[in-house]
Amino acid sequence: MKTTIIATIIALAAAAPQYDYNAPPPPPPAPAPAYGAPSTRVSTFEVAPPVAILRDDRTHDEFGRFSVDFEAENGIVFSQSGSPDGPEGAVVKAGQYSYTAPDGTLVEVKYVADENGFQPQSDLLPVAPEFPHPIPQFVLDQIAFAAAEDAAAAREAASSRSNSYAPPPPAPSNTYGQPF
Repeated sequence: MKTTIIATIIALAAAAPQYDYNAPPPPPPAPAPAYGAPSTRVSTFEVAPPVAILRDDRTHDEFGRFSVDFEAENGIVFSQSGSPDGPEGAVVKAGQYSYTAPDGTLVEVKYVADENGFQPQSDLLPVAPEFPHPIPQFVLDQIAFAAAEDAAAAREAASSRSNSYAPPPPAPSNTYGQPF
């Protein structure tokens, strides 16, 4: 009996499918980044030469007040001051910056950043039209047309509600459970 059981187990083990799975080889390791080395990619822009800093004055005090004044050789000028005078100690800032745009235009921006957000002021920033601005006649005509359509639809809905009630048809006595 033991021999039969052992023989059966051996036969089942030999008859079991043998999986021959060859895993794909691992991918080659990525090359380590080489910082400062020439890139193998083609660059589509030119790197500008370094710009000298002409002035960089920074002051901070123990109460959280600060000021920064910065000027670069290429004409960028930045000045900012701030203090934690906002709600819940938020820092309120005010400052200005200027630079020369690529087309030669001098860009000057003054700003305040407080609980109302960043509020820039410059002659070069776009300005929304004053409101109320005149509404074109075709827009007024379209609004009147839509109002007339809405009024007509409301009148029709009101009249159809009052005259449209009809009781459902009586169910035939011999078709219990059948749909009408």
